[in-house]
Amino acid sequence: MLLINSLSQNAYFNIASEEYLLHRFPTEDLFLLYVNAPSIIVGKFQNTLAEINLDYVEEKGIKVVRRMSGGGAVYHDLGNLNFSFHTLLGQNDFGDFSFFTKPVLNMLNTLGVPAELKGRNDLLVDGKKFSGNAKLARHGKMIQHGTILLNSEMEVLGEALKVNPLKFIDKATKSNRGRVTNLIDYLPKETTTETLKELLTAEIIKNNPEAKRFQLSLEDLAGIEQLMEEKYETWDWNFGFSPQYNFKKAIKIPAGFIEVHLDVVHGIIEKAKIFGDFFASMPIEDLEVQLIGKKHQTTDLENLFTSIDLTLFFGKVTAEEILEAFK
Repeated sequence: MLLINSLSQNAYFNIASEEYLLHRFPTEDLFLLYVNAPSIIVGKFQNTLAEINLDYVEEKGIKVVRRMSGGGAVYHDLGNLNFSFHTLLGQNDFGDFSFFTKPVLNMLNTLGVPAELKGRNDLLVDGKKFSGNAKLARHGKMIQHGTILLNSEMEVLGEALKVNPLKFIDKATKSNRGRVTNLIDYLPKETTTETLKELLTAEIIKNNPEAKRFQLSLEDLAGIEQLMEEKYETWDWNFGFSPQYNFKKAIKIPAGFIEVHLDVVHGIIEKAKIFGDFFASMPIEDLEVQLIGKKHQTTDLENLFTSIDLTLFFGKVTAEEILEAFK
């Protein structure tokens, strides 16, 4: 088994590294550890916009990255440690999460933390979740990865993953917003993610004496960065990959009441209807037509709204006011 400690805190890079390592090591067992700066990691089959508080995420500069595995959205920051096991497919039961969470539980139980695996894939302490785990099978290998909330900013976590449930109607996988907690309340206050890295690595080595530390080469780093730029940093992957959904939002501004309905497929607006009690000198249908084919993305919509005279459709309004109805 190769033990890899990522020195990057860039979520785009670290999530890309998981896919890169599948191809780089097609047969070897791997154990990967990394810590991300503030970011939201959404499951492969989720509607990203229905999982995040977009305004808050953009305001705080929180990265949003889609991972390869299914499951729900999770928040990462510098107080959260991420672990990932890569092994040959078929060596372990794909539906069993206990084998690769056992080292985490052993480490924590040794430290006096009453952690346990509950349900299918969550690690809990005193009934509260501190670790969510997900799996995927690809190219003959299996990845199981998870989080360990040590000292995350819970207020930010709560705000970043808060979304109005009335805005989206879709068939995508929804995240389960259960009670979560930080392990720092059960550990010495000086414990850091680096502390957990060393303790967890020691636990892995104890059970895998042949394991050895591996440092990514310059060629590896370049390969991960290329994959990051071509895929994991892109809107097409992080937002456009979302399944079909219906978006609905209503706002009240000085110009009147405005209600927006959108049908969106893979992040692209296919149908648009705008209702309200505003006064327009131009048919609102003309604006609806201009929305077709645009990305349901703040930047694209802002570019459209600033390039046309919105007062012809809504009266005395600003692009910022109208944009709010599409978020």
